[in-house]
Amino acid sequence: MASVRLYNLGKVFDAGRNGRVTAVDGVDLKIPDGELMVLVGPSGCGKSTLLRLIAGLENPTAGSIFLGDRDVSRVKPQDRDVAMVFQNYALFPHLNVEQNIAFSLKFRKIPKPEIQSRVAEAAEVLGLTGMLRRRPSELSGGQRQRVALGRAMVCQPKVFLLDEPLSNLDARMRAEMRAEIAQLHRRLGTTMIFVTHDQTEAMTLGQRLCVLDEGRVMQVGAPMDLYQRPAHRFVGDFIGTPGMNFVLGKLGGEGAMQFTEQADGGVALGLPERLAKRLAKFAGAEVVLGIRPENVRLAENGAGFPVTLETTETLGHEALLHTRTAGHSLILRTAGLGQAPSDGIKLEIDWDAAAWFDAGTGQALD
Repeated sequence: MASVRLYNLGKVFDAGRNGRVTAVDGVDLKIPDGELMVLVGPSGCGKSTLLRLIAGLENPTAGSIFLGDRDVSRVKPQDRDVAMVFQNYALFPHLNVEQNIAFSLKFRKIPKPEIQSRVAEAAEVLGLTGMLRRRPSELSGGQRQRVALGRAMVCQPKVFLLDEPLSNLDARMRAEMRAEIAQLHRRLGTTMIFVTHDQTEAMTLGQRLCVLDEGRVMQVGAPMDLYQRPAHRFVGDFIGTPGMNFVLGKLGGEGAMQFTEQADGGVALGLPERLAKRLAKFAGAEVVLGIRPENVRLAENGAGFPVTLETTETLGHEALLHTRTAGHSLILRTAGLGQAPSDGIKLEIDWDAAAWFDAGTGQALD
């Protein structure tokens, strides 16, 4: 097992007539030994390129990569002691399960008894013991992914690298495989770096998440820290389904501090005293209020601010109410058992759960 440390890591590709494309831009990241780290972000954010750099399948343009205390920035992939699981499984169709799992060990000339022992152990852990004679074409997608995991396991790497391994599976199988990967990590205790664009996978699997956008690290932390305290507007929008509500407005007001929506006829909301004191230094500034759908609620006793209900999504255990103020849409999450009101809606905000961002940079306000 080993820690992974990245220092100012960069990768620029030559795009021919389109010039040069920066895929990874000055990434600094430290992953402790034994952690399950998830790299998450939208398509094209650089997460797979970052994984390929760690694996040695791409050479960095700048920076360095350490596995444990060893600088592997220019070390060949086969000498890095990592194992990679690919999105498309990368199984040999003419080999059976046992042969696919054992392939890399035979290539390394591991003694036959040890190969048999390692394959048998991996097959037992992954529930493949009764399938060792089957070809990949005779397996389901989930079973093929287990074979790919088994092939990585028998190499006994210091670091597992998983590049969107569940993206080809249906929703039910993805949920099952998420649980299996988490269980496998607990059993092995080996460092794992898991790449996905699916924030549900990220939230349920990762001990910590690294959110990437345009090749840059936007925030690193425990899943709920990122959910509740996003360091950037991008993180608040990307993490969560649906993402945060955002309302552009201005802080100010005479006497009591208030937040005024930036739109014709926009609402002015008084802030609690403790929040007003915290935000007093930003008085007069344009800011963005970020609030999760579960932290907007239907007001009672005539309080709150008026909105227009546009549509309701009923999801069984909950409902999403899509509403609109003068200039912004707001989604609120409610229990899905009752009848949603049709008109005359007023909302109120849980100010303790609100996030505040600079309107220009998107950075969270201190």
